[in-house]
Amino acid sequence: MKSGTLLGLVLVALGIIALVYQGISYTTHKKVVDIGPIEATREEHKTIPLPPILGVIALVGGIVIIARDRK
Repeated sequence: MKSGTLLGLVLVALGIIALVYQGISYTTHKKVVDIGPIEATREEHKTIPLPPILGVIALVGGIVIIARDRK
């Protein structure tokens, strides 16, 4: 498999994932109280949004690279 085709397939996969999920979610633990042996934490759920245009650009770019590599 050519490296261009492989790169194109990776971009197509990333583009589809970006369009489906539209963001990356993660959880952080934050200390609320820390008094001696007593400790209280809180979970915060955060999301990094991925604009749909980013997924479209990756998808189209991958298709163009695959099509160019086949010629």
